[in-house]
Amino acid sequence: RATPGGRAPEGSRVHPVRPRARAAMPTAEVDYSGLQPGMALQAESEGVWYTANVVAVLDSKKRSKAPVKVHYQGWDDEYDEWLGASRLRSRALQKPAAAAGKKEGSRKAQRTPRNSMADQVARYERAKKENNKRYLDITTVYEPAKLKDKRALVIGASKGLGLEIAKELKAAGAEVIGTTRTAAPELEAACKQLITDVEVTSTDSLRKMAEQIKDPLDYIIYNAGYFPDIKDNLDSIQDAEAIKQIDICAIGPYRAVGALKAAGQLPGARNAKVIIITSQAGSARWRFTQNKDKGGDYGHHMSRAACNIGGVLMSQELKPAGVPVVLLHPGFNRTTMTAKYSAIWDKEGAVEPSVGAKRVLHEVYQVTMESTGKFINCEDGLEIPW
Repeated sequence: RATPGGRAPEGSRVHPVRPRARAAMPTAEVDYSGLQPGMALQAESEGVWYTANVVAVLDSKKRSKAPVKVHYQGWDDEYDEWLGASRLRSRALQKPAAAAGKKEGSRKAQRTPRNSMADQVARYERAKKENNKRYLDITTVYEPAKLKDKRALVIGASKGLGLEIAKELKAAGAEVIGTTRTAAPELEAACKQLITDVEVTSTDSLRKMAEQIKDPLDYIIYNAGYFPDIKDNLDSIQDAEAIKQIDICAIGPYRAVGALKAAGQLPGARNAKVIIITSQAGSARWRFTQNKDKGGDYGHHMSRAACNIGGVLMSQELKPAGVPVVLLHPGFNRTTMTAKYSAIWDKEGAVEPSVGAKRVLHEVYQVTMESTGKFINCEDGLEIPW
């Protein structure tokens, strides 16, 4: 049959690789774990390199020589192929660092993939198979001493993950300023300063919040979120709820950071760092895996995608001032917000919010200008593709 190496269909785009492009690697020397469904790369057919997208990556002996299924852009699905590294070009393809023939214990650790894995069940199972302490027991790497004497603002700290972040910060010796709509005794006990009547959907409310913070901040953690338990698909349009989610999850951090900047907290005397708690739901690429053939939860996904693009824009606007902005997916936590998924908590490795708080804070104290604008999974510390 014809292949993409023949004449391209009318209107399609053919993208031969320029001479300076990255060379393909021999199949035996490559690690495919950095490839994710939907990822763009270049694939060879009959000596010509084309732009293609990853459809699937299999880790099995039957597919060891050609474990990557690709779809050539501009071609029908019937031309999809399973390929090996010799016919692929992508920066996500990596050479294992371990060299053959060395004695036991002398091999270098295999290079960690840059991107986290989209499949939550597979990611959790891989962590257990590899005995990944970073993933399975955050206390083995978490260093609370790095938070001692830091001053942190936690916006949206009344319950769940936000409350646990505030409590963990206090336990680590940090000075906590928490915000909430209504007073909560447990949160009040964790905070040196508690600011009530804060509505993240109101610019005026956030301006008043910022004016009440008199001392310079080290960390600004925006945690406010909203994810209603509703049926949200094309047969049940929930436009009002979608707008509410976007207002809280996407426009909320935009308002909050703007208010704090106007109040002189950014960059401030302590060179404050901005951390936005978002969700993997904002990754368009991961929807091809997690929402394959079903879609759904439009408001949730759109609000988090909007949050992410807002965070990237803020990272660029604040870059000249030396203020990093990082987006964190906190991982799968057993909170009221995720209670609708309680049936899969165990299967997908959901943790208590007290554990989730440590995962988040482990990433918080590592934020620098080098990480600004990144979207990080707090479960494994790897980036999530947009």
